[in-house]
Amino acid sequence: MSEIKDNSIQLFLDELASKSATPGGGSVSALLGAQAAALVGMVCNLTIGKPKYVEVEAQMQALLLESEVLREQLTGLIKADVDVFDRLMAAYGLPKVTEGEQYLRSEAIQAVLKAATEVPLACARACRAVIALSQTAANQGYVGVVSDAGAAVMAAYAGLKSAALNVYINTSSLKDRPFAEAKLAELAEVMDGVEDLVAEIYTVVKDKL
Repeated sequence: MSEIKDNSIQLFLDELASKSATPGGGSVSALLGAQAAALVGMVCNLTIGKPKYVEVEAQMQALLLESEVLREQLTGLIKADVDVFDRLMAAYGLPKVTEGEQYLRSEAIQAVLKAATEVPLACARACRAVIALSQTAANQGYVGVVSDAGAAVMAAYAGLKSAALNVYINTSSLKDRPFAEAKLAELAEVMDGVEDLVAEIYTVVKDKL
């Protein structure tokens, strides 16, 4: 089976709309973040080389490299989400007739739930990082594509908030409450102040139009 990232947009959307549980919201979260990172890269590429922006060229070069690293990471998380969800479904499908089977099934589910918490948490972190990059793109990038910096921040914000929902749902089913609480605390740190930051960037973009 080919990877999702190698398929056409139409095929991805068809699979997304189908009865299949994967791809789902987690993959969409990562895709939103990857698209946001790509938009930041676009702003950088259209700023670099312009005489009026020579003073920020080095900054744009560095920003471009950061955006490419995040885009690659988020693209990988599209498949990682599918893989971990498929593992979770397989664990739920384990036999549960005897007490021994029930124990092994429960242990398998709990183990995969931890991995299923880490994937969207990684996505949330990456999306928050893209939001920070979009701020620089909006402030320093070529004004002719500043609306694309705005689109980047909104896509990354949607990816972040969507990924957070998957962290919440998976931690709610974890029996290891110290682990769950630790991951929720990490997520809270990622989310801290993001609404104000996104609103600020959006206003900067809008004011330049």
